[in-house]
Amino acid sequence: MKLTDFLSIAIEREASDLHLIPGYYPTIRVNGELFQLKNLSIIKPEDTQQLLLSILNDEQKENLLTNKELDLSYDFNNCRFRINLYFSKKNLCGSFRLIPAKIKTLEELNLPKSLYQCVNYNQGLVLITGPTGEGKTTTLASLINEINKKHSRHIVTVEDPIEYIYPVDKAIISQKELHSDTFSWNIALRAALREDPDVILVGEMRDYETIRLVLSAAETGHLVFSTLHTYSAPDTIDRIIDVFPQHQQNQIRNQLSSVLRVIISQRLIPRIDNVTRIPALEILVNTSAIASIIREGKTFLINNILQTQAEEGQILFEKYLVDLYKDGLISKETAYNYAIRPKDLEKLINS
Repeated sequence: MKLTDFLSIAIEREASDLHLIPGYYPTIRVNGELFQLKNLSIIKPEDTQQLLLSILNDEQKENLLTNKELDLSYDFNNCRFRINLYFSKKNLCGSFRLIPAKIKTLEELNLPKSLYQCVNYNQGLVLITGPTGEGKTTTLASLINEINKKHSRHIVTVEDPIEYIYPVDKAIISQKELHSDTFSWNIALRAALREDPDVILVGEMRDYETIRLVLSAAETGHLVFSTLHTYSAPDTIDRIIDVFPQHQQNQIRNQLSSVLRVIISQRLIPRIDNVTRIPALEILVNTSAIASIIREGKTFLINNILQTQAEEGQILFEKYLVDLYKDGLISKETAYNYAIRPKDLEKLINS
């Protein structure tokens, strides 16, 4: 079989991911579950070597052999795949994430309309957080495309690799791919500030320097979107602060309390039919009370504000789970399995 045959199967089965690993059957992930395609042959090392190297140019092959891993994107059949090539037990493997051609709206993604507030900010920092594979990139693309449809702005993105391709609309969009269009996150972010941007998208806040530059960009009057691998809003704030040396943390608390607009923590939860998934969110809006808590380093107080200030747009993750459960969209067992704060979930269900 050719690589395009495997990609066609992933598209046809509406899989989120495809894995080609020697010693295993080709494997796809559908609605969070892995399925080995046992009607096909087990993959041999020479298979992946031939299939995966066939889509690389000479420079990419050299980078792969030098670094033992490579990120890239690949267009096929009106879809894009985000690809990570890596080695396991000296054998070349491939992990493919399917990026749909059409960027869905918030309504199509079953996300609350309150998120539309994010596209109307003129400056500040919007963070979308959650573990890998929980739909952060898709939500981010939906918000950026909403800006694209509504506002005449210059949007600059820095991605590794480029995933969604935005249609031509009111905005102009400059998309930069790491290694193809720029040498590093830090170089791209510094350069972006000189490219007359209104909105900057940073695919992921990976390290100290990237986080520092993202905060600076938001502080200098730009609207910045980015992602972080954290589970909850308080955890996100702590993670950002803890990246910095102790002597800088007070300054960073003040800076973050000023530039932060909203944190959206997202998970994809199995529906009650156990066939599809639905997003569950925690939303932290940076009010004056939240800003004060961030400055004072008292993030342990945030959970209480998330529970008691719904009128300000705050949503506790467990409250969102309870609403999904009461609407008949998820089971009680699923709510408990995914709760970050099980005791709070228990109180909310019993009330």
